[in-house]
Amino acid sequence: MTAQNSDNSLRLSVLDLSPVASGSSGRDALNNTLDLARLADDLGYHRYWLAEHHNTALIASGAPEVMIGHVASVTKRMRVGSGGVMLPNHAPLKVAETFKTLEALHPGRIDLGLGRAPGTDSLTALALRGSREALNADDFPEQLSDLLSFFSGEFPRNHPFQRIVAIPNGVEAPEVWLLGSSDFSARLAGQLGLGFAFAHHINPEPAMDSLRLYREYFRPSDYFAEPHSFVGVSVICAPDDDEASTLAAPIDLALLRLVQGRYSPLATVEEALAVDYSAQEREAIRHNRQRLFTGSPETLRARLSAFAKEAGVSELMITTMTHSHAHRRRSYELLAEAFQIHQSAIK
Repeated sequence: MTAQNSDNSLRLSVLDLSPVASGSSGRDALNNTLDLARLADDLGYHRYWLAEHHNTALIASGAPEVMIGHVASVTKRMRVGSGGVMLPNHAPLKVAETFKTLEALHPGRIDLGLGRAPGTDSLTALALRGSREALNADDFPEQLSDLLSFFSGEFPRNHPFQRIVAIPNGVEAPEVWLLGSSDFSARLAGQLGLGFAFAHHINPEPAMDSLRLYREYFRPSDYFAEPHSFVGVSVICAPDDDEASTLAAPIDLALLRLVQGRYSPLATVEEALAVDYSAQEREAIRHNRQRLFTGSPETLRARLSAFAKEAGVSELMITTMTHSHAHRRRSYELLAEAFQIHQSAIK
């Protein structure tokens, strides 16, 4: 996929982690997701993905396959999918049947984004998978091969699963994307002809090289005839640069807490600004800001357009975490206006 000549043609999408803010509940977070999805659909965002994380008080999105159905039911136009399903946590047949069911109910709108990380700590991963034998990440290519075979109905000869049919029958497979924050998934997605989504918000440094490798390794498939990739970026947009930077203070604190193993709800701006950070922590915050885009609509239009051009993509998936749901809504509204995505979506 090549970069577009005009930033007006840049597609924007949403990655929603269903963040839990201090003073609120997981139920509030999931209801906020449905509210944000309706807004994003009206504003012209291209797709809406739900994350899979476990055993954390910060994020309420533990069952993206459930939320996909709800989001697709309250929206009309956007593609809806997982960002992603952590395949090592699930049996490939179960994933295939879940997403064929979603595709049957919402035809032409479902994406299956797949990751190979557990989305949690090792003990929780063990509890999810129910077997120590299933904790090997090296099994991911084999799991993925089985999943794709359940979608196509074509297993290699003498494969033990070749007589198993993923139901419901007569349903097209969803779009399949691999998620990654390194070059492993980039190469594999290219070799299999799948879409590739790079998680810049997790690990920004390898982004450009991974996207280049994906394009180099790409081979056409029944899913995509040519490379399709986009980048997930963390963004906070506000009327001016200073306010956007201030609204990012809870993210600064949350990232520090994650490294320290402290999984607490997202702090308020006032709580985050009141923390007496050490010199080492302030340096960590400065480093973490490399994975976060903040600014006014004008600032972010310029920065994100330049970033997309450098990455060679025509779509960015925006994840925004603020303590206030109203501020999160406003951030997506301002971005949509800056990039005029409503006009692009209805063309």
